[in-house]
Amino acid sequence: MTSKERSLRVEGVVLKYKEWGETDRLLTLFTRELGKVQAIAKGVRKPHSRKAGHLEPFTRVNILLARGRDLYILTQAEAIDTFLTIKNDLVNLGYGFYIIELLSSFTYEEGENRKLYQLLVNTLVRLNRGDDPKIVIHYFEIRLLDFAGYRPHLFNCAQCEKIILAEDQFISPLQGGVLCPNCGHRSPEAHKISKDALRYLRHFQRSSYKEALKAHIMQEVNTEIENLIQFYTTYILERVLNTPSFLKRMIRERQLYQTEALTKKKT
Repeated sequence: MTSKERSLRVEGVVLKYKEWGETDRLLTLFTRELGKVQAIAKGVRKPHSRKAGHLEPFTRVNILLARGRDLYILTQAEAIDTFLTIKNDLVNLGYGFYIIELLSSFTYEEGENRKLYQLLVNTLVRLNRGDDPKIVIHYFEIRLLDFAGYRPHLFNCAQCEKIILAEDQFISPLQGGVLCPNCGHRSPEAHKISKDALRYLRHFQRSSYKEALKAHIMQEVNTEIENLIQFYTTYILERVLNTPSFLKRMIRERQLYQTEALTKKKT
């Protein structure tokens, strides 16, 4: 095998890392060319390591990987985008960790998925520049389910295939989408979904991101969508994600801080 064949130049996003040995880190990356991979960054924890600042979570980076016996060895790294707005705000940080945890949970080390990689990059760019996080996150969730092979049926009943009417319905991850009232009442695992929540989910599924940005979601409906997505993904993954509870706590703390600051200003 030639040196060229042993080395790969790829672009990726750092998802997470853990300490490895005395000075190394084991990185989990989602790359454009290889999909999700793990790589050892040797010496990155040394005080004067030049690679450390390029390998933080949420960083989009150009890297050179060498094929090791069991794992890739990361030999070069150069940051393309560090997404500082995400990293410098606790709520945005919560959204960022949620994006990464959800993507990590739905992907395996099984080869490239360029559509999913571009979705990840676009989502981080949108969150970093200050787009409405409700739209950013829900658009990401619906597209992720699609690209990961779990596209929910939202326009026809997932069981009897009748057209879904503009009324309150049911949704079932077991059946793979929305159920009409008749089928929903016979499916104990299904949850109710309001016509407003369903309307927005349909909008995100069939629209471009530019069109999706036109949506104005009331807080009550947004909370319902959040709970339904969490119910849907938990069923598919067979486990509860860690980040939604952290994110909700960060949002509550920000709201409390803003309320207190407004009260002080008035007095």
